[in-house]
Amino acid sequence: MNAAPFQVAVVVVTYNSADVLAGCLASLPEGLRGVRLVEVVVGDNASTDGTAGLARRVHGVPVRVLEMGRNAGYAAAINAAVHALRGFELDAVLVLNPDARLRPGTVAKLAEALRAPGRGIAVPRLLNADGSLQPSLRRTPTVTRALAESVLGGATAGRLGGFGELITDPRVYEKAGSAAWATGAAMLISAGAIRDLGPWDESFLLYGEESEFALRAGDRGWKLWYEPEAVVDHDGGESGVNPMLWALLTVNRVRLYTRRRGRFAGAGYFLAVLLGEAVRALAGRATARAAVVALTRPSRRLRVLPG
Repeated sequence: MNAAPFQVAVVVVTYNSADVLAGCLASLPEGLRGVRLVEVVVGDNASTDGTAGLARRVHGVPVRVLEMGRNAGYAAAINAAVHALRGFELDAVLVLNPDARLRPGTVAKLAEALRAPGRGIAVPRLLNADGSLQPSLRRTPTVTRALAESVLGGATAGRLGGFGELITDPRVYEKAGSAAWATGAAMLISAGAIRDLGPWDESFLLYGEESEFALRAGDRGWKLWYEPEAVVDHDGGESGVNPMLWALLTVNRVRLYTRRRGRFAGAGYFLAVLLGEAVRALAGRATARAAVVALTRPSRRLRVLPG
């Protein structure tokens, strides 16, 4: 007897994403080959560039547009979309960035990875626009790793054994395996993990919510699994050049560590991160200057997303 088809819903969070969303949605039919697509929910955070209208005009995939009415943040839109999917029988939900495009058969490979007991999240290999590897896997955050990244730089620290949080050694990405957390551009999350873990943490607004979710999943026994045969093209990279977004990412990184490890350990992590940002700020990097201001002057931190 043939096994029942693996049933998947797709959640895409958008904010002024009209220039990339069409490519993302167009990749779904082939990317979902081998599984059954139940629904696509586009959670739109009050885009002003026609994103919601574009999503409604897409043919070939069942798209439902969920208008948030404000720029509520990544986690809030995911939570609203998952809530809208209640009542559907699902095996998993694929959370996908609008600037991500699935290669053919990608979701079936992720679904197969999720079938193993204890796995709650499956993530693909991410590629940059030029076809090069986009490092996406992370080790558990520690003060030592934060300090290593501050002194050596993330790319170098990530190649030296377990020194860096971001794994940059390309050899690691050639084989399947588990990781503490991963970039949230494309994550297939089992229905069981979703029920057990509950909503994503909306306090992060943007950046940090996928690491919090994955680390919380690990705390509860759900393994995050990397599958290199599943491939997603991902443009990404905006936080690395946008001072406001880099500052938010950096502050959320410290907030998450402090929340999980306590104030004393959090103070050490804060100093390690601040050291790295201060050195790069002195070298003239605008993103680092914004991060230093946000870390040292809480009143200057972003509380509400633009729009």
